[in-house]
Amino acid sequence: MFDVPAKDIEAYLNFDPKRRGDLDRLDTLIRRAAPNLRRYFHGGAAAGEAGMRMKMIGYGRFRYAIRTGKETPWPVIGVALQKHYISVYVSATRNEIPIVQFYVGALGEVRSGRNNFSFVSFADLNAANVSRLCREVGELIKRDPQNPVRYKQ
Repeated sequence: MFDVPAKDIEAYLNFDPKRRGDLDRLDTLIRRAAPNLRRYFHGGAAAGEAGMRMKMIGYGRFRYAIRTGKETPWPVIGVALQKHYISVYVSATRNEIPIVQFYVGALGEVRSGRNNFSFVSFADLNAANVSRLCREVGELIKRDPQNPVRYKQ
């Protein structure tokens, strides 16, 4: 796991000066597209607790639950620095399917997973489609704040 030894948003943004501009541009895009998802510093889950341990910039919060019944506050949208990428984790669904799946291949991403996508440079992204995704997530959460917790098994 790539470790960013930050304790707040500003330290996180400043961790890698070469990628600060990419983080700033993505931050502006997310905040404009989904203003109801309040930005905060997510310090990661403690060992043995629900959720990933990595630190990230979070937008919006919900209670993430795992099968054991443990819960933790988790970002609706999370932006995390990785060694070679910047990853965006999206914890929202459309018709019980992770919403990222509806945008795969249209975001300009270099990698994607079930509920995330990664990129090297903001310039590589299709900013209009990333903005559409974030806007849709913001609207979904506004209508149904518990949207993220209902993944199909």
